Amino acid sequence: MPSAVGDRRPLTARGGVLGLQGDFAEHLATLDRLGVEGVDVRRPEQLDEIDALIIPGGESTTIGKLKDRVAEGMPVWGTCAGAIFIAKDVPGHPHPLASLMDMSVERNAFGRQIDSFEADLDVKPLGPKPFHAVFIRAPRISRVGPGVEVLARLDDGTVVAARQGRLLATSFHPELTHDERFHRFFLSLGKS
Repeated sequence: MPSAVGDRRPLTARGGVLGLQGDFAEHLATLDRLGVEGVDVRRPEQLDEIDALIIPGGESTTIGKLKDRVAEGMPVWGTCAGAIFIAKDVPGHPHPLASLMDMSVERNAFGRQIDSFEADLDVKPLGPKPFHAVFIRAPRISRVGPGVEVLARLDDGTVVAARQGRLLATSFHPELTHDERFHRFFLSLGKS
């Protein structure tokens, strides 16, 4: 079981952020504030140098290497478009997917950039305080498989955060807040 947010057990030693596009700099800054060595991952061979990987909005062609590392137990977190990247099913998506997490994700489910919004979410592993989430052209998790734990829903029941073992998916951008609890939770997955 991963550590709770208030738990001060050691976190993952080296956290990678797929630095191809998206808010990778913000993720790296959050890791730095947590005292975790952040690695800007841009080459497939760098996956061997890290203990966990965050995939921000954006996609990569390192799918094969990534699948090998996931099979070895490396935690992976897909935020926003990163959640699309790790989903097993994305209706109408024209690009190859990593197909790591047993869920269906619908792209741009809440509309265009102008329809972006923020919401406070109850996320049990993060403790009693709501997590303020930023949704920008966000996907929604429309189906989860039997081994997937729903971590957060919007008020209408829409799933926006889920976990399957050491895989984590969020429809929103935790890196755009100063709340480090989701990053801390993710980094604890490598120690469970």
